[in-house]
Amino acid sequence: MKVLMVNKFLYPNGGSETYIFQIGKQLEKMGHKVQYFGMEDDRRIVGNEVNSYTSNINFHTGKISRLLYPFKIIYSVEARKKIRLVLNDFAPDVVHLNNFNFQLTPSIIYEIEKYRRQSGKKVRLVFTAHDFQLLCPNHMLRIPFSNQNCEKCLEGNLRQCTKNKCIHNSLVKSLLGEWEGKLYRKLKTYRYLDTIICPSYFMEKKFLTNSLYKGKTMVMHNFVDASRAEIPDKKGYVLYFGRYSEEKGIRTLVSVCKRLPEIPFVFAGSGPLENEMNQVDNIKNAGFLKGAALRKVIEEADFSVYPSEWYENCPFSVMESIAYGTPVLGADIGGIPELIRVGETGELFKSGDGDDLYRKMKKMWDNKKISQDYSEKCREKNFDTVQEYCEKLIWLYQKN
Repeated sequence: MKVLMVNKFLYPNGGSETYIFQIGKQLEKMGHKVQYFGMEDDRRIVGNEVNSYTSNINFHTGKISRLLYPFKIIYSVEARKKIRLVLNDFAPDVVHLNNFNFQLTPSIIYEIEKYRRQSGKKVRLVFTAHDFQLLCPNHMLRIPFSNQNCEKCLEGNLRQCTKNKCIHNSLVKSLLGEWEGKLYRKLKTYRYLDTIICPSYFMEKKFLTNSLYKGKTMVMHNFVDASRAEIPDKKGYVLYFGRYSEEKGIRTLVSVCKRLPEIPFVFAGSGPLENEMNQVDNIKNAGFLKGAALRKVIEEADFSVYPSEWYENCPFSVMESIAYGTPVLGADIGGIPELIRVGETGELFKSGDGDDLYRKMKKMWDNKKISQDYSEKCREKNFDTVQEYCEKLIWLYQKN
């Protein structure tokens, strides 16, 4: 099969990029052809045969013409022209969309549909929902600067985006996000999607609040590489790894760490709350880690904690911890509970509840046998490998 992978960024930038690079590589191992479409960038590591990409747009800085800015991020004539060059040359059997809003824009969906009609080719249009972008303009179902989860957009009230300045705390950007959401809802643009892959049942439930998506969703939890030559000894600490930010529950976690001075904590990551964390004596800040260094610090922890306070989808951090033999104490929010087998691979606590987090943390730390038993269960197979995931993808691509 020939698969065109579409994503705004074609360089390592976050979870969706890790996803497209790994499944693209695996699909090629399985004998399929894969090309990529997105923005041009000096850091780009994948591409297509005709070298057709859109101009680079930075939505955070707005470094494009003030006059053209609103139009470029809502509807892109350039993106339609550029993706058509790839479609004509590559003639894919499947177009697999990932993150495309604001930079590539949903305009590319119309060009893909036009190509299907004109070529007579039954091209499957598959979309992996890495976040809530099709449901909420700021993609988080959260009012960022008031730290409140919000579902007003699910009810159709996109005005809340502008009212609460939900996108980068900017009135103008939030207004543009509201307009974009309203436009493509009114046009029912996403009806052209054949399948929406939801990485959690929680996300699927949110999508199904909109009747347009009924019959189109399929839940496929993410994959994780669990291969290991040997299992290292635990080193007697509790680990948090990820972003040091409010929505990740870091403020709540730091307050609990102060109440448990007998427990050594290791934090691996970076973010705006780093200074608060650095002032706590029993927290060691390992900084941002990746690759073998990150894996080592995960494997050697007694258990990890994932205290998120927003609607997480299918966090790789939780999956990686369990896959590497380290149980997880996770918040009972979003898709996190779907990944943890309570009493086997970890525990859950009430999201945002410092007292509950304190009790569960102390219980797991004081009773070493619990965490040891959990570690054994973690070493069992809990998640798909990338090959198993791609085998499901192929079935999905070929589905009528």
